[in-house]
Amino acid sequence: MKTDDLITMLSTQVEPVDRNRMGRSLALGVAFAAAVAALATLATFGVRSDLDHVHSLTYMIGKLTFTLTVVVIATIYLLRLARPGGERETSLLVLAAPFLAVMMLGALTLSTAPRSHWDHAVLGTHWIECIISIPLIAVVPFALTIWAMRHAMPTDLRRAGAAAGLVAGGLSATGYALHCIDDSMPFVALWYGATIALCAVTGALLGPRLLRW
Repeated sequence: MKTDDLITMLSTQVEPVDRNRMGRSLALGVAFAAAVAALATLATFGVRSDLDHVHSLTYMIGKLTFTLTVVVIATIYLLRLARPGGERETSLLVLAAPFLAVMMLGALTLSTAPRSHWDHAVLGTHWIECIISIPLIAVVPFALTIWAMRHAMPTDLRRAGAAAGLVAGGLSATGYALHCIDDSMPFVALWYGATIALCAVTGALLGPRLLRW
């Protein structure tokens, strides 16, 4: 067989690339991660018992708005970082926006509250449980997100790991928010924000090792 004939035969047998496969794999990984975070919270803590009160429900929705916004933005970034050179399409300012917003709300809350209430507003009643639970719940979601990311082709492994950690931390915080009875914005800004950021930093440190081609 001539070389030209071989090249022609091979070129006609090439299957088209499924450009959506990578996105579907990541979406599936994030969906599994979300399910694990929710089930882990429900199995370990259960849902808070006062959601029949409008006040409690409203505050929980506020916390979920913050955590889910983090998850959505981080997932979008994860999809971009999954492609070679995708890091050029990311903006840290947009990624930081939900954290800056909740910090501003927390500062506004403290500025209008008596100083005698500040300790409770910041520490709540279960801050230790919060800083332990969110990173622990995030372990399996992080592993699932990394597994999905390994089917992609990221080139900035540190940033991709950070995005995976951010997704996992946001999902974990979302699950934990279903149980947590500490509703003040200063508490959410400090402890939710810090633990989600810790997950992102951990992901950035582990990314180059776990996502190496």
